[in-house]
Amino acid sequence: MLQAVSNAFKLPDLRKKIIFTLGVLVVFRLAAHIPVPGVNPEGLRQVFESNQLLGLLNMFSGGAMSHFSVMAMGVYPYITASIVLQLLQPIIPALEQLAKEGEAGRNKMNQYTLLLTVPLALLQAFGQASLLANAAGGVKVLSNFGFTATTWLPTVSTLITLTAGTLFAIWLGELIDEQGIGNGISIIIFGGIVTDIPGRVGSLLVSNPLALVLFLLITMITIVGIVIIQEGQRRIPVQYAKRVRGTKVYGGQSTHIPLQVNAAGMIPLIFAVSIIILPGIIASYFVYSSTAWVAATANFVYRVFDSRGNFYWILYFLLVIGFTYFYTDIIFQQQNLAENLQRQGGFIPGIRPGKRTQDYLNGVLRRITLVGAIFLGVVAILPWLVRPLANTSEMLITSTGLLIVVGVVLDTMKQLEAQLLMRHYEGFIRR
Repeated sequence: MLQAVSNAFKLPDLRKKIIFTLGVLVVFRLAAHIPVPGVNPEGLRQVFESNQLLGLLNMFSGGAMSHFSVMAMGVYPYITASIVLQLLQPIIPALEQLAKEGEAGRNKMNQYTLLLTVPLALLQAFGQASLLANAAGGVKVLSNFGFTATTWLPTVSTLITLTAGTLFAIWLGELIDEQGIGNGISIIIFGGIVTDIPGRVGSLLVSNPLALVLFLLITMITIVGIVIIQEGQRRIPVQYAKRVRGTKVYGGQSTHIPLQVNAAGMIPLIFAVSIIILPGIIASYFVYSSTAWVAATANFVYRVFDSRGNFYWILYFLLVIGFTYFYTDIIFQQQNLAENLQRQGGFIPGIRPGKRTQDYLNGVLRRITLVGAIFLGVVAILPWLVRPLANTSEMLITSTGLLIVVGVVLDTMKQLEAQLLMRHYEGFIRR
């Protein structure tokens, strides 16, 4: 692998792509330290020390939220918009038709995704700012936040700044797509996640060296498991019938359909964590209510959905499994494999084309998805599982972050592999 990295840097065009990608990441991390105007740093520190929920959101932003920087939301509104449009495709025929129109259709879908990103970013910016403004009790985190006669202008300025930060991060990702190496949006998320690892290593090294060793071991084992599950597939044999056209014979060859063990990737984790933190976010708005029963109810809900409790992690595990099946089924139904096979003259040996083929593929997919779903669920609750051993639930990297990091590294390695093989160099993946 080190030799392959050396070979990659020997090629001028590939070296330029790698350096450009690293440069964009540096710009992104510099912007992540520019705070939004009007933030009280001391109040912000007190909020994050007392609020576990904000600590969880901070992990997803790569530490940008702890500074409440212009990059506090990262590219997650864009990811949310992409997921929403994907889920709407089976419901809205026009979107489903666009997805089938090749490059032109994908470009149009990207435009719709960007248009949907703006209102979602504004909504998320308002939610995060409101959460910080109300989470600290007597401490004022954001000065002049609210829609009154004297505060509406600073409030609008804060929302526009956060939304502009998200759009800037998306633009950086597009630059990587055009002139760098790897998937741009994924690389930006990757940069936000890994930047916090050295700080956590130093914190554990000082406070709990044994936990650090344990987490390093668990992280290595988990990475191996993620690679195996992510690359794992069930190959369904397919035979194509011979067709005679004039004097030529077409078809007759054998191939296979690769069904992924984890076709949903890390999307179920994002869905599950978004839903499970929602009650806590809403409850945090009313924790300091002047009405006694409202404050008591909000405190109860907040405690129930606190990541330090067992209910949180059990529900998280079940939601991940449920969303894995849900999202995998949506993606698989969109592919319409049985109909495409029948149209092209292909069939699975021993299985009648049409509905029988569809039922067979659905059955196989559900069985192998069970393995991927349970694995994702276990990865999601790793902090809870290791807490009795290490007396802490602070992992070196979050579960979703670990899946993203491994996925981005695998994808980038494959792209570098293709570039190197084109130039007759041996790449990362040995055969």
